[in-house]
Amino acid sequence: MVMEDSRKPSGYKEYVAGLFAGVATVVVGHPFDTVKVKLQKHNTNVQGITYRNGFHCTARILATEGVRGLYIGATPSFVGMAFESSLLFGIYSQTKQSLQGGVQSSRPQPQVIIPSAAFAGAIISFVLCPSELVKCRMQIQGTDSLVPKCSGYSSSLDCALKTIKSDGVTGAFRGGSTTFLRESIGNAVFFSVYEYVRYYMHLQLKSGSSDHNNLVDMGIGILSGGLGGVAFWSTVLPLDVAKTIIQTAPDKSSPTNPFQVLNSIYRMSGLRGCYTGLGPTILRAFPANAAAIVTWEIAMKLLGIKNN
Repeated sequence: MVMEDSRKPSGYKEYVAGLFAGVATVVVGHPFDTVKVKLQKHNTNVQGITYRNGFHCTARILATEGVRGLYIGATPSFVGMAFESSLLFGIYSQTKQSLQGGVQSSRPQPQVIIPSAAFAGAIISFVLCPSELVKCRMQIQGTDSLVPKCSGYSSSLDCALKTIKSDGVTGAFRGGSTTFLRESIGNAVFFSVYEYVRYYMHLQLKSGSSDHNNLVDMGIGILSGGLGGVAFWSTVLPLDVAKTIIQTAPDKSSPTNPFQVLNSIYRMSGLRGCYTGLGPTILRAFPANAAAIVTWEIAMKLLGIKNN
């Protein structure tokens, strides 16, 4: 037995559902992201403190800055992720419907999912780039920071204003091409895994004649969203490492080509260096993306959008 996707075009509603998904992602995932960024900045630099692993980094943050230190840079994340997720889920859903031409398939179609997700990822990269630049520059500050205190930022707004003042508006989009690649490739992987895992789990439940209720739907959302998130970051983490280095480089003349940056990291630290921050990234990926998908699906139900 196959599962029919009975979603209909719903205008703004899927964008609203996506906004809630973005907020859930930040609440669950930001502390892990702070650890990831600090690892990527510190452990790929020749000088300064080197963290042994994600747990050592987390312990240092808690000991020197408290829980608040894990949420440094959360303000631009809330704004950026809410807007980004709204666009991502909304554009993905509507592009997917357009490519299907109104004909609903009984199973996932990679020729529809991949271009829809890649297109949505490409669009949101223009929103994510400046918000992540501010977030990363805020996150690398702290007791162990390589950034001199005299050149630090007092707030996210201060960071944004100083960046634009010193580098111009284009400076806020430093690392834009890397963000573009990460989001277009990563979201194609994410939605492919999400759609296929969701489809086959529903198929197994129907063939087993199991009772279908909200808790079952939530469980499927947790697993499909979590696995999608792990697949996303396992695929594009090297690009994310390059993006962190590019966006936090103090010298405006530093290279912005991600492959050039990764080549430099590889020569210094090997393949392991290109996957700096893998531990906290994967630990964050499952719960944060599971929260995003579950929140998105619940919000769509509340807004009257079917997602069978």
